[in-house]
Amino acid sequence: MTLLVTGEAVALDLRPAALPSRAVAALIDAFAQLGLLFVLSLVVVTAASGGLSDAAQQAINVVMLLLVFAGYPIAFETLMRGRTPGKAAMGLRVVRDDGGPIAFRQAFVRGLASMFLERPGITLFSGAVVSSLLSDKGKRLGDLLAGTIVLQERIPAPNLTPPLMPPQLTTWAAELDLTGLPDDLAQTARAFLGRTEMTDAARAAFGDQLVAQFAAVVTPPPPPGTPGWAYLNAVLAERRRRAHGGRPLPARAAEAAQPPGGFALPS
Repeated sequence: MTLLVTGEAVALDLRPAALPSRAVAALIDAFAQLGLLFVLSLVVVTAASGGLSDAAQQAINVVMLLLVFAGYPIAFETLMRGRTPGKAAMGLRVVRDDGGPIAFRQAFVRGLASMFLERPGITLFSGAVVSSLLSDKGKRLGDLLAGTIVLQERIPAPNLTPPLMPPQLTTWAAELDLTGLPDDLAQTARAFLGRTEMTDAARAAFGDQLVAQFAAVVTPPPPPGTPGWAYLNAVLAERRRRAHGGRPLPARAAEAAQPPGGFALPS
């Protein structure tokens, strides 16, 4: 277990992915990439049955290799928010060093580093293995260059109290559209609400940011005057209720739910 400190000075307990799980994820992706390369090769051979020059054939081969071995991880990690099919199967996710979701830039650097430096690249896989073993966070060369880390997601969060529904928001929460709320944002909010050692100023600053991010993807907006802490708890509790088949979950008094250093909804 390690601590990742976000840009808002929030420490989150997260576990870097172990080398064996990353190796299995890479193997799954490798089989998928080889299958994709085989299909593309068949398409090219069929399309080129009329005859292509050697130069044209070599150019097409280079493009196919780039698409499969660089484009595959770049596309999936960008579209699946830090996951490829292999990482998703193993419960892994790539995030930035501050714990935030990666963007195209980080996925692009990782993809190029993977193809040209690691898999096989000029180091013939050894660069990724040695780098992961020497790094206390299991970082391979691509992670070092992109400023990312691969985390193990499928681990029960320790000492995290399940979010409980403020009673006054029960009716409103039942009508929420949560389809746009990503898993990583919900997990960050839950970890944040479970922290008690933060200063009031740091808690208020990061709480306001989380509330704004939730408000951008969750509808409808909460009743006027709803405190930010109650809003986040209500959304997370409703999300958990639906994940448990819609069974009613305990509510608690609003006074007991407020954390130290409360924060408000943006006006």
